Amino acid sequence: MCAVDDHGAVELGQLTSYVGRTGDENDVRGLLETARLVTLTGPGGVGKTRLAGRVASSMTHAFPDGVVVVSLAELSEASLLTRTLADCLGLHDTAGRPVRDAVVAHLRDRHVLLLLDNCEHLVDSCAGLVLSLLRRCPGVRVLATSRSSLGVAGEHVLPVAPLAVPPETAGTPELAMAYGSVRLFADRAAAVLPSFRLTGDNVGPVTEVCRQLDGLPLAVELAAARIRALSPRQIADRVSASLTLLTTGARSLPERHRTLRATVEGSYALCTDLEREVWERCSVFAGPFELPAVDGPADVLDAVDGLVDKSVLLRVEGAAGVRYKMLNALREFGQERLAETGAADVAARRHRDYHARLLEQAGAEWLGPRRDDWFARLSAGHADIRAALSWSLRTGGEAVIALRMATSVLEYWLARGAVWEVREWTDRALAAMPAEAAGRSRGQAVAALCSALHADLPGARQRLARAEAVRDEDAAPYLCHARAFVAMLAVEPHAIEHAAEAVRLFEARGQVRQQLHPMFIQGVSMAYRGDLAGARLLLEGMRRLCEAAQDDSYRSMALFGLGVVEVCYGGDLGTGERAIRDALDIDLRGPDLLSAAYRVDGLAWVSARREDWRRAARLFGAAAALWDQCGSEPDVAVALPHREAVKAARGALGDARFEELSGEGHRANLHDVLATERPPTGGVVVLPPLTRRESEIAGLVANGLTNREIAVHLVISRRTAETHLEHIFTKLRLGNRTQVAIWVNEQLRHDDDLRSGQ
Repeated sequence: MCAVDDHGAVELGQLTSYVGRTGDENDVRGLLETARLVTLTGPGGVGKTRLAGRVASSMTHAFPDGVVVVSLAELSEASLLTRTLADCLGLHDTAGRPVRDAVVAHLRDRHVLLLLDNCEHLVDSCAGLVLSLLRRCPGVRVLATSRSSLGVAGEHVLPVAPLAVPPETAGTPELAMAYGSVRLFADRAAAVLPSFRLTGDNVGPVTEVCRQLDGLPLAVELAAARIRALSPRQIADRVSASLTLLTTGARSLPERHRTLRATVEGSYALCTDLEREVWERCSVFAGPFELPAVDGPADVLDAVDGLVDKSVLLRVEGAAGVRYKMLNALREFGQERLAETGAADVAARRHRDYHARLLEQAGAEWLGPRRDDWFARLSAGHADIRAALSWSLRTGGEAVIALRMATSVLEYWLARGAVWEVREWTDRALAAMPAEAAGRSRGQAVAALCSALHADLPGARQRLARAEAVRDEDAAPYLCHARAFVAMLAVEPHAIEHAAEAVRLFEARGQVRQQLHPMFIQGVSMAYRGDLAGARLLLEGMRRLCEAAQDDSYRSMALFGLGVVEVCYGGDLGTGERAIRDALDIDLRGPDLLSAAYRVDGLAWVSARREDWRRAARLFGAAAALWDQCGSEPDVAVALPHREAVKAARGALGDARFEELSGEGHRANLHDVLATERPPTGGVVVLPPLTRRESEIAGLVANGLTNREIAVHLVISRRTAETHLEHIFTKLRLGNRTQVAIWVNEQLRHDDDLRSGQ
């Protein structure tokens, strides 16, 4: 749904080469220089998304806090609009406040370009969100695409026209190629049939096709994709016949809608029976989908290949592997065909069942080395998980499966920062289920856990009471887990006993993943009661379980628990600091900023215990920057030690000095703040054209460090290290690490020669 790379470049609709609209781009950029809301309007297939993405990519320099792209075509429920924007901003919903308030707080002081793509089916909700952002966030500008305007005060509407079409007098390839529609046809035809060239023999029918299709980009692309099977003259004749037929039967449609409809039907007519069946099956997907999800005949791959050749499906490569995407107009057509044949519910159920199985498999394999792969795979299909849940809740008798889907991998939703969303799905499923339905008590226990994660203890207790009212042995360990977490957060008795019972029951069932968080609760609670030896023993056991499972995320939790025990409850400070640092090193290898915020906060407690108040204040500021970045705050699980350490540092420094030092930590690079606590490693030699950080990483490459080792050494994420290395390759025009190492050594040798006077 969101596509902004590490350079801030937008990756929206750029799955094929771009045929320019220079004048249109300049018009949109000019409007955005003065207007805070610009909406590109026009019929489906006219190129609004591609134009908006192109403009946004070219304006990253004008928005220091980035360009954020939110694709709404995949979203069917208006209630999820703001949550989707929060996802794109990387915000974690853990504070229990309304999502819109979290988004506003994040954007209030930032200069951001927000691109809302495909607003037409959510116009009222988009208008309300945009109005709120424009009023409360002065640095935000919005570029929207929609088939109709948003109707917000101050909106500048720019209708997007089709590409220019040639007149009949453009009888030579040179004259015809001056028109965007012809260039697009030639480009897409050559992509399908590399030998295709615009010549004197075919320029007539090609320009005829472009005129017949009124320069509508999607229609031109679909027509050009037929070049492998048909000649340009045959394509022109078929387009003419389709337009004539559709015009007589659909006079109520606007002209350009009739044009696109005729082209889509023409493409459908050229498909084999198998390709048509797969087209219809694929139209049920809300977003990009993987091949195994297309439940169909054994030779489905051949059909998918054929649909890719015909530009019906687009091939998308990403972190989760190759997936396929269908443009809105083609998806809508496929859904119409499903409805006409009475197969829509069958297809929707098949789609839901696939995603239910996918979540079940993810839950079975989540603990261990495949966690990141599963997170990427589920994230890539998140729009379809939502669609499957939504269908289940709209369809009688299916809410039980919706509940199972929502609660099977709670860690996935937490990693997305979507506690509110899973809480909403769970509550809706419970409300739609019969009172006697199986799984109800367990669902209420998970809902109680979600409420506790929002620090909503009254809500958690209400859900626990509902869970306890249903006698269900299957729910027993989940109830104990939720009770333990609520008791720990409320600093109430019996947290240890509830957690220990949860661990025992989960262990007896062989559910290792489910017993780990209760082990953390039990260990920290034991230390709170003064049993340091027991706490250490338990948390070391948790760490060993994680190491045996090769799971870094829960291992980080175990290490942090060990750190909390030592730092907060009178243990060995050095041992606690090392445990927290080891946890932070794990978190900084990946995208888990929320966990990293807890760990940096923990290092601030260490400094406070040592009465190094200046360092503590700077570390609290660095942690606050991470909390802000993910839209959270340290009020869950570590509220008490955080508040006590902050209070002590403020008392020692005074409010003014604490705020000054904390502000320095907030503004500084996290690496620089943490580096003040590490032994100095010597100065960095800047090697033009590389930046200081790129020079530092190039030097570490020359010393033989891997990307993972570089990330740990510099206290950055592994992805950040990889991005810097990609920049180094690009700047130096080198292709591998060995070449970088040779270049670095040559530069350093040259510098030594200069210093020695040679």
